[in-house]
Amino acid sequence: MAKAKTLIKGNYAIAEAAIRAGCTFFAGYPITPQSEIPEYMSSRMPEIGGVFVQTESEIAGISMIYGAAACGRRAMTSSSGPGFSLMQEGISYMASAQVPCVIVDVTRYGCGLGDINPAQGDYLQLAKNGGHGDYRCVVLTPGSLQECVDFMPLAFEIAEKYRNPVIVAPDGSIGQMVESVDFPDDITKHDIDKYDWTIHHTRGEKHKTFCPDFYYDITLDESVELVKAKIDAMEKNEARAEEFMTEDAELVLVSYGTTSRIVKEAVTEARKQGIKLGLIRPKTIWPFPKFAFKNCRPKGFLAVEQCVMPQLAEDVALAARKIAPTYSYTTGAGYPRVSNIIDIAEKALAGELKEV
Repeated sequence: MAKAKTLIKGNYAIAEAAIRAGCTFFAGYPITPQSEIPEYMSSRMPEIGGVFVQTESEIAGISMIYGAAACGRRAMTSSSGPGFSLMQEGISYMASAQVPCVIVDVTRYGCGLGDINPAQGDYLQLAKNGGHGDYRCVVLTPGSLQECVDFMPLAFEIAEKYRNPVIVAPDGSIGQMVESVDFPDDITKHDIDKYDWTIHHTRGEKHKTFCPDFYYDITLDESVELVKAKIDAMEKNEARAEEFMTEDAELVLVSYGTTSRIVKEAVTEARKQGIKLGLIRPKTIWPFPKFAFKNCRPKGFLAVEQCVMPQLAEDVALAARKIAPTYSYTTGAGYPRVSNIIDIAEKALAGELKEV
């Protein structure tokens, strides 16, 4: 008999998957469209012997997981929009101190306070870092609830592998939709003393500290080489993408998250009409999956994204250099229609669109 699936809302799926991945500490603050994550954690964490804290702000949330993760816990927080912006200093501090954690950003529309509508306006903040200094975070962008479930243990593993924050960034539609998923049967038992860098409850011969100058004693030159080596390793090993009908495509569309689901349907429909479209779906927006662009030779690339100004399109243009021109189709706070995507694609193939 096949294993029974669970019908569940996106935000709940993310929270449960994090728990089954061994997360035992959550600190965060409610904000639409991710409020169901802390809601779910508030009831589930006590059931598994974990800790839930509803903080007074997102700044407090990122600071608390800094402390918990330094003690070896698999720690997580979540937010959206302006709340995610408030976490940026804490994220850069954790990257500098080499403390692993997972941050979930369920993205929404607009800058400043913005709006609660689902959208993908956080792209540049996610992919280029919202904090100061030289650091990078692997950013996973699920396109379904099953990928949300699969990405949570992966996020913790990557965070601990590089001792660095990792961001999981579903858009607001994925956080709010309901789909069936397969959860792991068991909860991972994470040993908080697994790594030698964690702070223990008793002081050893050498007192450990976590600060922006890395732990223990390290020279400035050594820190420069350490940062370079870490970023190079993440960029080399962690880029992920789905390639769909790109081998013979005359135009390759690039999209992620909820929007990519509609784009894939447009590609399938366009093929029925004799229009050779393909799709590259980044599963990470950093590292950006440049390898997928080298595997095809279309006449052009079209970035389709749910925001006002082109953001994803900038990375597409960089990856597409010396291959083909890049065009952009942004839909604001709305969803693209299959028919509109095909119309825009035909204009791109006809040379009627301005290049990025």
